[in-house]
Amino acid sequence: MRLRRGGRQRPLRRRPLRQRSLRVRLLAGLLALLLVIFAGVGVVVTTVLRTYLMDRLDQQLADTGGRYAASLEHPEGGRGDTRAQAPGTFGARLLDGRVTNAGVVDGDADDAAVAAGTETADTDDRVALSGHDQQLLAALRVGGPARSVRVADLGEYRVRAVAGADGDVLVTGLPLAQAEATERQVMLLELTVFAVAVAVAGGAGLIWLRLALRPLDRIAATATRVSALPLARGEVVLTERVPAADADPDTETGRVGLALNRMLGHVEDALDQRHQVADRLRSFAADAGHELRTPVATVRGHAELALRHPEPMAEPVRHALERIEAESRRMGTIVDDLLLLARLDAGRPLASAEVDLTRLALDGAADARAAAPGHHWRLELPAEPVLVTGDEDRLRQVVANLLGNAHRHTPPGTTVTVRVTAGRLSVCDDGPGIPEELRPHLFERFARGDQSRARSTGGTGLGLAIAHAIAAAHGGTLTLRPSPPPGTVFDLTLP
Repeated sequence: MRLRRGGRQRPLRRRPLRQRSLRVRLLAGLLALLLVIFAGVGVVVTTVLRTYLMDRLDQQLADTGGRYAASLEHPEGGRGDTRAQAPGTFGARLLDGRVTNAGVVDGDADDAAVAAGTETADTDDRVALSGHDQQLLAALRVGGPARSVRVADLGEYRVRAVAGADGDVLVTGLPLAQAEATERQVMLLELTVFAVAVAVAGGAGLIWLRLALRPLDRIAATATRVSALPLARGEVVLTERVPAADADPDTETGRVGLALNRMLGHVEDALDQRHQVADRLRSFAADAGHELRTPVATVRGHAELALRHPEPMAEPVRHALERIEAESRRMGTIVDDLLLLARLDAGRPLASAEVDLTRLALDGAADARAAAPGHHWRLELPAEPVLVTGDEDRLRQVVANLLGNAHRHTPPGTTVTVRVTAGRLSVCDDGPGIPEELRPHLFERFARGDQSRARSTGGTGLGLAIAHAIAAAHGGTLTLRPSPPPGTVFDLTLP
């Protein structure tokens, strides 16, 4: 069977049993075991029944002897009782390996008259045997055990050969049709009983497995609820635990539940320690930022004041003052970024107002074009404004960080496209792309593509981290689209 999808036919794949649920595998194993047992029982019963039926036919042949076969040669002379045989009885007389007479009791009226001695044998019971049939009968061992042979036009027979009084061989056979019919009826009865038994066992087994695996279902439900908790950030309290009834150490599922509870306890302790460390680091960053803001502003102010002094100064001194002013400005930016990250980490609420993403894209592209005229800046905006709810200043900072990141890490001549769709702003460039080894750490703090930290490549390593934190604070995401280089695509998605 095939499914058509997108104009192509794809074959249906069946999942292997090892990939199915434990309930399905246990039930399949139970039914397979029952089928093996029932098959064995059926084979044994059928074999025993066939042996019993063959033994009965052999006993009847031994009791009959060669009387019917002898009666074919001597029908008169008071020997009519030799034909009092069951319908279907086969008889043949062989002399010197050649069949002289052969017949089958057909059970009609003349057989009853002959059996009563009122008439002599007629000839309508006689049969003609082919050369192959005669060879089969001639091959029988006189006085040996009975054998099953197929006589052409007559069917399967159980035959036995005995020595006659005139130096001939008398062969008597009983049909196997009734025995085979009995065997088929027993096999059909076995199949019916076994099918009903398998169906009942499957239904009962499914109910039993559902009841037996309920503790495991509850353990899985607990693990699912824990996996849905926001464990990545903030203070986490793991109150979810496997019920005590499902944490019995004397059962297999209970040991699993007990191990899961123990693991959840360790995870809760680790998360609590992580939160405490993060709190201390957040407090340190906030305190350090506040403490550094004033002296940095003071150093910058004194450097600007010295540069404005009207008296001439040596060029090395002026250059040193300019470097002091530039580095103090840069340090002030880092302090502001650290303070912003500390506020975002603390979960302080942002402003909430209607923000036009298209306006942010226009302003950001204009600023970027002025800052990096060597790049090609393109806008792809919808006909109508795209409105979201959030903090306009912070979202503007995200757009500025993404565009600044694009022109700092791409060569002149690169095309940077700002695309706005419903609830999404994307910044795409056709530059050299981001190295594969840096992608997993791109939104971490102080992550830099240039490990040498050269000033020419710019950046403090906080821009993308801040943008990512602002997007998360709005309930959105900032992601790097998984496309291979060259080129880079950042997607800002907002609810």
